[in-house]
Amino acid sequence: MLYSRLTTMEININCDLGEKSKFHSIENDPELLNIVNSANVACGYHAGDEETMEMVVKISKNNGVSIGAHPSFKDPENFGRKRMNLNSSEIRKLIIEQYEILQNVAQKHNEKVTHIKPHGALNNMACEDLELATTLANTVNEIDKNIIYLVPTGSKMETAAKKLNMKIACEIFADRNYEDDGNLVSRSKPNALITDPEIAKSHVLSMVKNQSLNCLSGKKIPCKIDSVCIHGDNESSLSTAKSIKKNLLDNGLDLKPLNKMKKFI
Repeated sequence: MLYSRLTTMEININCDLGEKSKFHSIENDPELLNIVNSANVACGYHAGDEETMEMVVKISKNNGVSIGAHPSFKDPENFGRKRMNLNSSEIRKLIIEQYEILQNVAQKHNEKVTHIKPHGALNNMACEDLELATTLANTVNEIDKNIIYLVPTGSKMETAAKKLNMKIACEIFADRNYEDDGNLVSRSKPNALITDPEIAKSHVLSMVKNQSLNCLSGKKIPCKIDSVCIHGDNESSLSTAKSIKKNLLDNGLDLKPLNKMKKFI
């Protein structure tokens, strides 16, 4: 079904990339970079290294894909998914270090990091904890007041960023289910992931169309949606990304890199 009223709406597709590790291959990254509009690049603390950062930056530049830092806890053993209790100065140091690592790589190619999106447990914890969310927002704002902050819609991260009048892009997850409180279903539960591309594309279009989260229970939570996140770390990621992109385009949406969206120019 086509939704003609979405004709002039801008939307972004983002993906976590460069996540080379024992958990995840990067073999799909070049093809994903032909599909998505913005890349969240692993900065070496949960996955990736300088070589993978170089690869993603080069392909992103050639494809007109905007480049973002994807900072995490320093936790390669668990792909950044283990919760850690760090103080605010440790969190600040963590984010700035990873941003600077990727920014240095980007500058070699006359590019720059234009958005930041925290990864894994750090992101999940900040969605629920306003104090941590405030520390992250303050740090990102300190790095660059013009940088785009990519956060889960309706989260404490969005709340904290709004207080600082930051450039906020609110995202939904194409391949994840939601609880009734708006948080993601834990990966420890069997229904956390959506692996069927057909289900994912319908899930996404419905949320974008209605500007609301579709919860597993059937509940809908009104929210702002600027971007759709595709995860590259499951087997169906390529087909899911292609299916979602085609469905959004077929329904008249204007797909843009984050830094080219009208609200951020």
